[in-house]
Amino acid sequence: MQAEPPLYPVAGAAGPHGDEDRLGVPDGPEAPLDELVGAYPNYNEEEEERRYYRRKRLGVVKNVLAASAGGTLTYGVYLGLLQMQLILHYDETYREVKYGNMGLPDIDSKMLMGINVTPIAALLYTPVLIRFFGTKWVMFLAVGIYALFVSTNYWERYYTLVPSAVALGMAIVPLWASMGNYITRMSQKYYEYSHYKEQEEQRPQQRPPRGSHAPYLLVFQVIFYSFFHLSFACAQLPMIYFLNHYLYDLNHTLSNVHSCGTNSHGILTGFNKTVLRTLPGSRNLIVVESVLMAVAFLAMLLVLGLCGAAYRPSEEIDLRSVGWGNIFQLPFKHVRDFRLRHLVPFFIYSGFEVLFACTGIALGYGVCSVGLERLGYLLIDYSLGASAASVLGLLGLWLPRSVPLLAGAGLHLLLTLGLFFWAPAPRVLQHNWVLYFVAALWGVGSALNKTGLSTLLGILYEDKERQDFIFTIYHWWQAVAIFVVYLGSSLPMKAKLAVLLVTLLTAVISYLSMEQKLQQGLLPRQPRIPKPQHKVRGYRYLEEDNSDESEAEAEQGQGDCTEEDAPKGGSLGEEPAGSCRRPCPYEQALGGDGPEEQ
Repeated sequence: MQAEPPLYPVAGAAGPHGDEDRLGVPDGPEAPLDELVGAYPNYNEEEEERRYYRRKRLGVVKNVLAASAGGTLTYGVYLGLLQMQLILHYDETYREVKYGNMGLPDIDSKMLMGINVTPIAALLYTPVLIRFFGTKWVMFLAVGIYALFVSTNYWERYYTLVPSAVALGMAIVPLWASMGNYITRMSQKYYEYSHYKEQEEQRPQQRPPRGSHAPYLLVFQVIFYSFFHLSFACAQLPMIYFLNHYLYDLNHTLSNVHSCGTNSHGILTGFNKTVLRTLPGSRNLIVVESVLMAVAFLAMLLVLGLCGAAYRPSEEIDLRSVGWGNIFQLPFKHVRDFRLRHLVPFFIYSGFEVLFACTGIALGYGVCSVGLERLGYLLIDYSLGASAASVLGLLGLWLPRSVPLLAGAGLHLLLTLGLFFWAPAPRVLQHNWVLYFVAALWGVGSALNKTGLSTLLGILYEDKERQDFIFTIYHWWQAVAIFVVYLGSSLPMKAKLAVLLVTLLTAVISYLSMEQKLQQGLLPRQPRIPKPQHKVRGYRYLEEDNSDESEAEAEQGQGDCTEEDAPKGGSLGEEPAGSCRRPCPYEQALGGDGPEEQ
């Protein structure tokens, strides 16, 4: 059997014609060195470059999918555990048998306070955290804090639940601000890897054209929110496959409920204090919590192992080197920008509408009329509608950017007006389909709202030096809105709907005013980002066109060059090879002042 010839010729082996190959060059030990160690003759530099950047683009897509899946699993585990925990602790029989006089309602109220109140302070530390640890590591640390919250439910005590809830509240804004920043950065990197030839033709410090990454940003935000809205469906799996088997039917839980929908007050007024037919066993609870803990740990591994860095190491050094005082102040200084001021009502409404879907529609209209056992299916309907409708955000590729955002707002406006006049009767299942229809449509509006807002921020603020500040402000206002909903949970439903309607109308009018100012050519007043101030000068900072050099250093370097030091000769517009520069550390150690003393 004849052996197959090798794929590549072996260096030093005899050619087909003895000691000389077909080009007449001697082979074997007497072959020239270039022939032995030189490049492969069939090497195609352009093809290898194309393959390299294709791998880079696939890596960016992998990063987006991993971050989206990690965020979905994290939020799904958090919502599912919190929902199951609150239902179990609400039942007075469960509290008396399992925990006696430990005071679970008081612990739950303080836990909810820690989750909803703590994010108010997030504007003070979120940008510092992102700049200090980096975008990816803030995501990983925040997901780890969510996993810590899950782990404390193995031993439900005041000193485990409340501190973990406070830590969770501190991680909410950093997690979603770093997520938004991460997705935006991935779209910019994908543009760079797709147009690498154009990047080579441009100068090193020249930025790509404004809006060039917008199509990729839109696609990546659609992918992210398609995954994210599935977290509401994932959160209902413990409810459907575990807790529903222990619940009473609606005739028992709704026996004292007399008004629902727009006529209701607070959250489930008159709801029965006992909702569990039989108490779940401790072993079963441990199994469910272990599954949730495993999923949270999987989300940590996804972010840690599959998400690449958002910035290059040199870029992260530059972002940190603007000064920690400036990093602390810049989120407040961005209030000067009229675009951000006009978008604040939309940020607030974005927080309102998510909480209204989970508490207003799901509880005030859903559980109040069709029972607690259908809560999971109602939220799954909302989740699937929002996830599927996120694809509608791709309409922004062909339509003006305001169309998806205003379409979602218009849909929510019609639904809010309809909910003003609808009061479903308790324990009546004939209007079941209307509830599912309203929940799905609300999910469509939520998807258009979230996708449109995140894409708009990524387009308006393309500078990588600002993106973490902008997404911090966005999610901080969402946290403020969630805190307001927490404070007003006891208000009548009509008051909640009125606040929602006024906020929505204000947001739409303010957004249209912003777009009108931009069309008129009014320039926004953005705070100046200070140039990096590097304390250590290494080999990376000795280039002629130094992007890391501050204005003061540049002026000082130019002032050090006198007319006598300036080299003579050279044509007009051509920089001489020996131009004046600051001596490097090696030259300073030798006692010289640079190339002039040679």
